[in-house]
Amino acid sequence: MNLEVLQKSVSEEVGLLVYFSGENCNVCHALRPKFKDLFDSDFPLVKQIYLDAEENAEIAGYYQVLSVPAMLVFLDGREFIREGRSVSLYQLKEKLERPYTMMIS
Repeated sequence: MNLEVLQKSVSEEVGLLVYFSGENCNVCHALRPKFKDLFDSDFPLVKQIYLDAEENAEIAGYYQVLSVPAMLVFLDGREFIREGRSVSLYQLKEKLERPYTMMIS
């Protein structure tokens, strides 16, 4: 993936999750399936993209991702949520439920 393709997805998708991780990041690998399960079950219309921040340094730099894991949720082309290492899935779900219902459903 390159920056132009991601920017196109951000602008075209009603909802988009971009999850930045790293190959040697145990927290990244532990959280990724939890995010996937949450979005698959509760926010199925949000497209999910998973990127290795090292392999996609240009994209990580553009979005100012300085550490992993990092999760960005875009709604209607705008960054709506940015979470890092200590994200609570429960709080994330609460933050996203209302706007998701209003914008996507």
